[in-house]
Amino acid sequence: MKKIFFYAAAAAVVSLSLTSCSDDDDNILEPVVSPVAEGLYIVCNGNYMAGNGSLSYYNPADNTIENDIFLRANGMKLGDTAQSMMIDGETGWICVNGSNTIYAINLSDYQVKGQIKGITSPRNVLSVSSDKLYATSLYDNRIAIINPADYSISGYIDIPEMEGSTGSTEQLVKVGDYVYVNCWSYQKEILKIDSRTDKVVDRLEVGIQPESIAYDGDSSLWVLCDGGGWEQNPIGFEAPTLVCVDLQAFEVERTIQLAEYSSVSELTYFDNNLYWLENGVQKMSVNAVSAPASPFIPTTSYALYSLTVNPSNGDIYVGDAIDYMQNGTVTRYNSAGNEVDSFTTGIIPAGFCWKLSKE
Repeated sequence: MKKIFFYAAAAAVVSLSLTSCSDDDDNILEPVVSPVAEGLYIVCNGNYMAGNGSLSYYNPADNTIENDIFLRANGMKLGDTAQSMMIDGETGWICVNGSNTIYAINLSDYQVKGQIKGITSPRNVLSVSSDKLYATSLYDNRIAIINPADYSISGYIDIPEMEGSTGSTEQLVKVGDYVYVNCWSYQKEILKIDSRTDKVVDRLEVGIQPESIAYDGDSSLWVLCDGGGWEQNPIGFEAPTLVCVDLQAFEVERTIQLAEYSSVSELTYFDNNLYWLENGVQKMSVNAVSAPASPFIPTTSYALYSLTVNPSNGDIYVGDAIDYMQNGTVTRYNSAGNEVDSFTTGIIPAGFCWKLSKE
């Protein structure tokens, strides 16, 4: 099942200084191609406990891929189970789940300029303000507050009534002064956090295991719930659902049932449509009242793992883990669902992050 190995205990691995990732300059290799104004970073898990996570960079203008850019820039591998990346200004923040590490890299040369340790299985990071980041965790009932100036953990957001043994927070979306967080593994809720006070001010039950969230840019937060994934799940089991949350009232406005026993993941939003992985790529208007009858982009693969839509032109990118052992692939489709390009990445392409042109 997708992401199943994240339930294994996280292993502590790499240790390095805050400002340098190697004392041997001979091990530091410059990337072949510097990043362009607009492109796509691909964070690849690697194999669990193998320490071979990696980072790739794809230039959609000329269909070129640069793999292992973190290794080539820093002389070391990214670590164990690289998970996600977020860009804030000229800094990329990379969560490495199994290594319990968040790296800060310069986007101009991909070199590490700092790191944050001490967060158990970091999943995603969000820039809340110029002097504050939030980081979620798979194995903690708190959200870490990070000072990006010195790469320190300045505090935690406690989540009332969430047990530490099953604690889990996942993606983060900021709308105005509030940050919304889905609680995924063995959870059922969306959290509403006041970013001014770093406190949970409301919480809403939406369905079993809300796997991913997407904001429609207007007044609704969409939630994709995987239903528990397996019948013996102690939190419960049900058919997956798409849930529309009215952010003004912070209540469930609409629930759309998906196929029972289907595997769903990777909800994203673009131009009044929702996209997610379920027997291929599904596409649904935000105004729909029922799920699509068939996939927008069908597939024969059982290992589709990641999904993103280019916010500039609507092109769709789908990561395929293949057999979870060899290098994966990413296939690019245009907005009509026609294949444009396909390229090889590192092992298990798990997360996408867009570097967009400045206005």
